[in-house]
Amino acid sequence: MIVCIAEKPSVAREIAKVLGANTSHDGYMEGNGYQVTWTFGHLCTLKEPQDYCDYWKRWSLSALPMIPPRFGIKLIPNQGYEKQFHVIERLMQAADGIINCGDAGQEGELIQRWVMQKAKATCPVQRLWVSSLTEEAIREAFANLKPQSEYQSLYEAGLCRAIGDWLLGMNATRLYTLRFATAKGQVLSIGRVQTPTLAMIVNRHFEIKNFKPEKYWVLSTLYRGVVFTSTKGKMKKPEEGQAALEAIKGRDFTVTDVQQKAGTEAPPRLFDLTSLQVECNKKYSFSADDTLKHIQSLYEKKLTTYPRVDTTYLSDDVYAKCPQILQGITPYAPLIQPLMGKKLKKSKKVFDTSKVTDHHAIIPTGQNPQNASLTTDEKRVFDLVARRFIAVFYPDCKFSTTTVLGEVEKVEFKASGKQILEEGWRTVFGGQAAATDDDGKKDDEQTLPDFKKGESGPHEPSLAEKQTTPPKPYTEATLLRAMETAGKAVDNEELRDALKANGIGRPSTRAAIIETLFKRQYISKVRKSLEPTPTGIALIGVIHEELLKSVELTGQWEKKLRDIEAHKYSAAQFIDELKQMTVQVVQEVMSDGTRRMQF
Repeated sequence: MIVCIAEKPSVAREIAKVLGANTSHDGYMEGNGYQVTWTFGHLCTLKEPQDYCDYWKRWSLSALPMIPPRFGIKLIPNQGYEKQFHVIERLMQAADGIINCGDAGQEGELIQRWVMQKAKATCPVQRLWVSSLTEEAIREAFANLKPQSEYQSLYEAGLCRAIGDWLLGMNATRLYTLRFATAKGQVLSIGRVQTPTLAMIVNRHFEIKNFKPEKYWVLSTLYRGVVFTSTKGKMKKPEEGQAALEAIKGRDFTVTDVQQKAGTEAPPRLFDLTSLQVECNKKYSFSADDTLKHIQSLYEKKLTTYPRVDTTYLSDDVYAKCPQILQGITPYAPLIQPLMGKKLKKSKKVFDTSKVTDHHAIIPTGQNPQNASLTTDEKRVFDLVARRFIAVFYPDCKFSTTTVLGEVEKVEFKASGKQILEEGWRTVFGGQAAATDDDGKKDDEQTLPDFKKGESGPHEPSLAEKQTTPPKPYTEATLLRAMETAGKAVDNEELRDALKANGIGRPSTRAAIIETLFKRQYISKVRKSLEPTPTGIALIGVIHEELLKSVELTGQWEKKLRDIEAHKYSAAQFIDELKQMTVQVVQEVMSDGTRRMQF
């Protein structure tokens, strides 16, 4: 008998249906030579300190650092989990072979491997790797099963991540709680990714709080209904601006040059999980966690592909399937009809196998969403994914940029505008851009009247006093971007892709990190802005070790985890580095008697 183990009951049902395992039992389904069972996500976890020795039961500074000679796993104490595990254990010990049907990613590999280890499974194991839960995709994946050994590096990366989180989290949390907690029962939670993320929010808070606005003056004039701005830009002295204003009053404005430049704008990239979370936060104010739940549900309902991805590309082999996918999403027929009957556009910004590792970007599967029962929010998320997918096959948007230069008494002015000539892919979004940028600023698309070089006439000059503005507080959207790019503010999509290797957290975990900061009451939400609480500020203030709060250093560790997955870095070396770092942090904090939590 072949035992298939999925990560959720809903996924197991889809697999059982394809395999013909139609007889239901308590905890599994059976038929056609297969038994299909499931976990509930994590059934096992790393052992806790007290599971290794009695000395670690009590929180004590003398017991630190806690570094087990060998890490072990245990069942999560839960009656339902334990019952299901015993079903899995019985099936696996009698199996002729096992097919690991866990989610196709680092965490999914870790979840299933731990269960197999705990169940003492000894038979051969194969890996099912599937990017969507449609019947066609499942059948195709079963036809291409791989030996589990091919995914060993994926498991090692997941295991290193879990051990790293244990070493830093367990030791630093006890260390800082025992040294710096100000109230009885207060726990100061420290995490490998959680703490640098909190540090970003706290640092931004102080950038805003300590910001000193500086005044400046801008000279502009209104000519033929268009505001022209002085090319001098910001003037720091009002006398300079006032002198220029007086010099041009009552003098005619003369157009000195009109420049027109044609340009094209490519469709927006397909979604990875982070960009989808960013878009949903900006457009619908969804939290990152809410968006993940909605897109996971759409995946389980077979409407979209695997969601926990960090690439915006499709592999080249997906191109042949795209006409069928487009035809399947019938509610969008009016948008798809212009694409039918002709060869679909194949852009290197969309199809590039070299940019795809485990999974491709999030796209529709081609199933009709009208056949599924969707919540209002799920419909919104599906609509975003579907329109992005359709848009990549549309022509580029064509526009004309006009720059008009003018002069009054040798004071030069400039105005520019953008005129859409052919909407192209913007048609898919009702003629609008797909999104605002990460700060919420919309495209400047004012259309200028027809100016002629040499024309002149009266104008209305003015001098405006302005002041510099502080950086904006993080929203969930901009925080996700900052986590993705190791704290660097980047609008350019290609440069953002290049920085992803050093981002902190994974697409699948960033939402949970933000939720943990809320749960620990280290941050709060004021409208859409994320603000640190006094406790969050005090905690970052007492942490002097850059190893714990530096986004750049944490990003470097994340890159090493990706390199382990890609066979470019040693898992043993990574664990040794983490052990050394844990010892170093404990020694530094224990030897510094000057720090206090400051509220």
